Amino acid sequence: MIIAFDSTQQALRAEMLLEYAEIEIDIRPTPKEITAGCALSIEFPDGELESVKRVIVNEHVEIRGVFRQIEGGYEQLEV
Repeated sequence: MIIAFDSTQQALRAEMLLEYAEIEIDIRPTPKEITAGCALSIEFPDGELESVKRVIVNEHVEIRGVFRQIEGGYEQLEV
């Protein structure tokens, strides 16, 4: 799973909040298939989706979207 952002500031803020919530994440370049204003994305395990959503909503993190990799690209999920 990947979270894409429109700003580096929001990506770094989300990184801090998710690490504080003890969710295992990795910072990675935003895949070219995902159009976003920021070159940084956060990757996290599928099993953490609900925890990630909770942090994003409760902390009002501005994101482009949450995406799941599928054959041939990515699909955007509801947050």
